[in-house]
Amino acid sequence: MEAIMSDIHGILFNMQIIYSIFLGVWAAVSAAQGKSISGNFWGAVATYTILIAGTLLMGVVLALSGLRPKDGRLTLYFLYMLFLLVIMPGLFSMLRGRDDRAAGVAFAILAFFNASVGISMADRGLVGPWIDF
Repeated sequence: MEAIMSDIHGILFNMQIIYSIFLGVWAAVSAAQGKSISGNFWGAVATYTILIAGTLLMGVVLALSGLRPKDGRLTLYFLYMLFLLVIMPGLFSMLRGRDDRAAGVAFAILAFFNASVGISMADRGLVGPWIDF
């Protein structure tokens, strides 16, 4: 059962990386065209946050089952995941809901940064496979 949960966690985490890249492209294209950020984009940001929350919840369940990421740095995993969870809504709050070109650029940069954080986590072995310690 834990192997299946570990695989699901890996799939969700990979989805987060891909979704973040798509958000970055979407925001960059909107900013390049001088368009404001649409309500559809805000919905996609909310979906991204829910995806991260689900991935983090799966990580909590795996940790409570006695499993750890392959490299054993569970605290670092949770710190990275908490960052990914709060940073998009945090930027929205910091910009006070602005939807102009500058906000599009800011969200594009952040989305690409989040994708690079996810890739870095995967390269360091922080996201799996989860093993019994």
